[in-house]
Amino acid sequence: MTYTPPICFTTRPTLQGTFGMTASTHWLATASAQAVLERGGNAFDAVVAGAFVLHVVEPHLNGPGGDMTGIFVTAAEPSKPVVLMGQGPAPAAATREHYLAEGLELVPGAGALAAAVPAAVDAWLILLRDHGTWELGDVLAFAIDYARNGHPILGRVAATIATVANLFTDHWPTSAALWMPEGTPPREGDIIWNEAYALVLDSLVSAATDGATRTERINAARLEWRTGLVAQAAADFVQTPHRHSSGLDHAGVMTIEDFAGFEAGYEAATTFQFRGYTIAKTGPWGQGPALLQTLAILAGFTDEFLDPSTAIGAHTILEAQKLAIADREAYYGDVEVPMDYLLSPEYAAERRTLIEETASLEFRPGTVPGFTPFTPPLRVAYTSPALAAGSGFAGVGEPTVSRSGETRGDTCHIDVVDSVGNMISATPSGGWLQSSPTIPKLGFCLGSRLQMTWLEDGAPSTLRPGKRPRTTLTPTLILKDGKPVVALGSPGGDQQDQWQLLYILRTVIGGYTPQQAIDAPSLHTTSIPGSFFPRTWEPGGAVVEDRLGDDVLVDLEKRGHIITRAGDWALGRLSCVAKNHKTGVISAAANPRGAQGYAAGR
Repeated sequence: MTYTPPICFTTRPTLQGTFGMTASTHWLATASAQAVLERGGNAFDAVVAGAFVLHVVEPHLNGPGGDMTGIFVTAAEPSKPVVLMGQGPAPAAATREHYLAEGLELVPGAGALAAAVPAAVDAWLILLRDHGTWELGDVLAFAIDYARNGHPILGRVAATIATVANLFTDHWPTSAALWMPEGTPPREGDIIWNEAYALVLDSLVSAATDGATRTERINAARLEWRTGLVAQAAADFVQTPHRHSSGLDHAGVMTIEDFAGFEAGYEAATTFQFRGYTIAKTGPWGQGPALLQTLAILAGFTDEFLDPSTAIGAHTILEAQKLAIADREAYYGDVEVPMDYLLSPEYAAERRTLIEETASLEFRPGTVPGFTPFTPPLRVAYTSPALAAGSGFAGVGEPTVSRSGETRGDTCHIDVVDSVGNMISATPSGGWLQSSPTIPKLGFCLGSRLQMTWLEDGAPSTLRPGKRPRTTLTPTLILKDGKPVVALGSPGGDQQDQWQLLYILRTVIGGYTPQQAIDAPSLHTTSIPGSFFPRTWEPGGAVVEDRLGDDVLVDLEKRGHIITRAGDWALGRLSCVAKNHKTGVISAAANPRGAQGYAAGR
């Protein structure tokens, strides 16, 4: 059997050039980052400029009160992938005992008790300091302009605001004041402003004038962020109880000391060799290594079993993902994780034998010597008298939010490559406008990443002060022969790596071009415990795009998969940049679904 060939038609071309390429989930971020390249900035100047624009134009998917992870290489060290760690920890007072005393069984999906220490801004600033070339004011000018002078609101942002309008009106008046100043949700295309956030960025730029060197100036801005207006306003605001997705009112626990005590940083990437390529991900404090474990399992199959467009390929991929993600739940967190064992050929072979001709409906983590696997609560539904606001989700595209504000998870993504060989994939998230009430002095809210921790004791991701929640943010860098060839990523919560896996298989094995791989029909498993409140799972569940075809979908159902048809163009939010080191050609591609993501370059 031959690998399914790509269709001739693509929704957009794979862009090609030699100067520089950018791809992101919003055209204004892409254009801003590309403008930096055109004016002489490098990939790191460009990605930081684009990231701050994403805070402004995709506020329903990320914000300055949230987090980010990135993975990059520099032109000076092209064989060394580095993780940009922008995931903040739980505040010092965020103990499971306190949350249980508040009457909670789960960390809420919305409200200040769900907030980790904001980390995205500090991460972007250290990247700019260490690897960029521009001054902070020049980099932030794009975001300041859109925040102060306005931009047309996306339909998806307006729909998200409409979904939580009653929550804003009844319980979060500061959010209503910012996002519904006329008393009603905005409409697609309306011009919106955020002067409070523009002033926050102004304060960083002002602080960055103090210093004899560029490093000192950017460090001054970092200090202002961690100890100045933002830290004080956030700490003061969360002291007032407000509605959480528990249906109850709680005060937050964030303090100025939590802000001041955190600094973003760099870490070595976790890597795996697959078909001659090096796939680089974050450490197991994120979900990234689960993609590597999936590849390790799949590496033992022939090409016939690695084609997502066939029934046997889709089945094998779904089953391998279930096994890897079960290990994610059992072992991953900001703790000691036996990654060498989990990625070993022997362990992968053992796990591979569990894939049978029919779909498994079980939660099946593996056994690791010296470690006790954690089994999370396996709920197919979550109901509680405390959920007075209701637990039904109202679909607004991406992300899906409920009327009580929680989200099943989504985010943004941006990739940049420049002419000299700097390349970065970055996934900013958290601090969605529906995460918690807007802090009036700041024009944004805190994030909700702590919902990915458990209140059960003994889990690798149990809520612990000072520990990072196990994030779903999972950008990818791919290298060949010691050089970066692809920076790739996607929004999508638990689906991020599942969708990226399909891209890797189709390009590495099937020979697809970047845009062909992004356009191709997608699928993912829901037979896993969700990372987002209310943390349910659907045993045997698989969500698929109808374009896979009736024959494939009927075959999957016969194999025992419980299929949800998502429509023809519903799954996957991938973007990427790439470089061919033999020809010098760089390329980019972006997702057409949602009519929002774009690539640009020359």
